[in-house]
Amino acid sequence: MKKMLFSAILLGLLSACASTGDKGQTGAAVEDKSMGQKADTQGAQQSTVAANPLTDPSNILSKRSTYFDLDSFSVKDEYKPMIEAHAQYLKQHKDAKVFVQGNCDERGSREYNIALGQKRAEAVRKMMSVLGVPDSQMETVSFGEEKPKAEGHDEAAWAQNRRTDIVYKGE
Repeated sequence: MKKMLFSAILLGLLSACASTGDKGQTGAAVEDKSMGQKADTQGAQQSTVAANPLTDPSNILSKRSTYFDLDSFSVKDEYKPMIEAHAQYLKQHKDAKVFVQGNCDERGSREYNIALGQKRAEAVRKMMSVLGVPDSQMETVSFGEEKPKAEGHDEAAWAQNRRTDIVYKGE
């Protein structure tokens, strides 16, 4: 019985201490320091609109090509951050799909270039797969020498054509 009486008194004391809100109190005065100037909210709204990271030139995701040495399908270290960024993007956007397109320069037979282009595309696809991108989001294709980036018959043109391109579906 004493415990119940003690509990009732304690409950009464606690409820007496409870806040009742701001009844009868006015809010703090707000001082207007704008001196008649209106804020440029339109500019602020435009800057908050996110640009498409795939087309923003300042974003690594706008870079899509991986270049290879002659007769090689080893991904160079300098392209790994770009491929990792695309892998992260694909993991975050499950509905996005890419074509990894392998290309070669004009030297070599048609069959050789198709095979080498496929190996280059597979090298990039495998790297993204290891990083967690499901195979259902990636397809590889080899264009061999059929889709050159640079026309020409010198080392500068050939270097531009030994590559893979990451192309998002719908682009």
